[in-house]
Amino acid sequence: MKLEGVRTRFAPSPTGYMHVGNLRTALYAFLTAKSQGGKFLLRIEDTDQERYVEGAVDIIYNTLRETGLVWDEGPDIGGPVGPYIQSERMGMFKDYALQLVEKGAAYYCFCDKDRLEEVRVLQKASGQSPHYDGHCRDLSKEEVQARLDAGEPYVIRQKMPKTGTTTFHDEIFGDITVENETLDDQILIKADGMPTYNFANVVDDHLMGITHVIRGNEYLSSTPKYNLLYQAFDWEIPVYIHCPPVMKDSTHKLSKRNGDASYEDLIAQGYLKDAVLNYIALLGWSPKGDREIFTLPELIEEWDPAGISKSPAIFDTQKLRYINGEYIKAMPLEQFHEIALPWVRKAVQSEVDTMLIAQMLQPRTEVLCEIPEQLAFIDALPDYDNALYVHKKMKTNEENSLESLKAVLPVLEALDDYSVEGVHAALFGVIEQLGVKNGLILWPVRVAVSGKQFTPGGGVEICALLGKEESLRRIRKGIEKLTKN
Repeated sequence: MKLEGVRTRFAPSPTGYMHVGNLRTALYAFLTAKSQGGKFLLRIEDTDQERYVEGAVDIIYNTLRETGLVWDEGPDIGGPVGPYIQSERMGMFKDYALQLVEKGAAYYCFCDKDRLEEVRVLQKASGQSPHYDGHCRDLSKEEVQARLDAGEPYVIRQKMPKTGTTTFHDEIFGDITVENETLDDQILIKADGMPTYNFANVVDDHLMGITHVIRGNEYLSSTPKYNLLYQAFDWEIPVYIHCPPVMKDSTHKLSKRNGDASYEDLIAQGYLKDAVLNYIALLGWSPKGDREIFTLPELIEEWDPAGISKSPAIFDTQKLRYINGEYIKAMPLEQFHEIALPWVRKAVQSEVDTMLIAQMLQPRTEVLCEIPEQLAFIDALPDYDNALYVHKKMKTNEENSLESLKAVLPVLEALDDYSVEGVHAALFGVIEQLGVKNGLILWPVRVAVSGKQFTPGGGVEICALLGKEESLRRIRKGIEKLTKN
């Protein structure tokens, strides 16, 4: 069967959460396929049962679907080259390894663990890096058959050339050449008959017609071995795109073990899925021009792997916050109200106008998890220090703040229209009447009704939100506190 066009794959192992680096690999594979009208495949590589985590496959499905990285072929929807779960493909790999044995590109190895450990110890003592010493590499066909007939356990190893060089091309790193003598005779089929990751990967990529392999640059050192396998089978070598790692800082990779956030963690913290995907696209990739905010369809239009950097990408939380804030600001108010409401209700149980709260929050929120802290003053006025009334820029101090609150109180007491517009008109009427700067009135009101220095809205909005009775009670309390002082 001939498979046409660009075909990429995301081939995760179900070992838990979706790492930010994993999601970036999936995104780049998706964009590479879709930007060229190709197919994006999902293959689950679940052969390492010791690391298998229950429920991890669902996490992979859910994350890709949530972010819009929908696969064209995969375990749940099938396709022409299934099955798409590696453990369901096990029967064929040994046959492919035996083909290599026939061609002289692989061989049976009967060395037991004790011998291999002895070799490793000797190599270490002489300052060599551990490698298989080729003990079984040149056994005669007769000896091999006799040992097989005797039921001796074995593995099948790839026979690396011992002289010359192997060169492969990567779209990011260019041509890379290695000395063949440095390549270890890696195991292809283990003693239990199961394929190693490296072997299964190459066979599956070929059988699934994968034209572009996108993965982390930690696989650069294995790629010469992959290429030698492709050449031994006389298969077409795919285009390689090896991406730089995503780092926490200049020396540490992102790691869940070190408390670094997974995709699920970021969503739980109140980052938006579209913003996370947008940010992850920019981790090590630069679009043409200065633009940074892209929808997924716009990323497909813009995508060019040539923009991927060779250098590690640093996960910059401040940049993610900024992008998330831009997405929040661009939302219709009703949509922001809907996603913010669960966070609002973590702090506010009283009956207030939540749409007004959303209006106050939207231009001032970068991450949804910050909302409860911003609203902690609504249900109950916190204890606060009178020093909050002192504001250099507003030219306020405790004395003139007291005078301002005394001037405001009767005006608000007499006010019938306690909407934002009504309170605004009343307070600016006091400002005009007294002939003072806005801050001299508005700052003391804000402190009195919130007990906080930073609030999502000003004194006008907070008074309207709290309502007449509660805001007047708080202003009177402010007068009382300042008078006692």
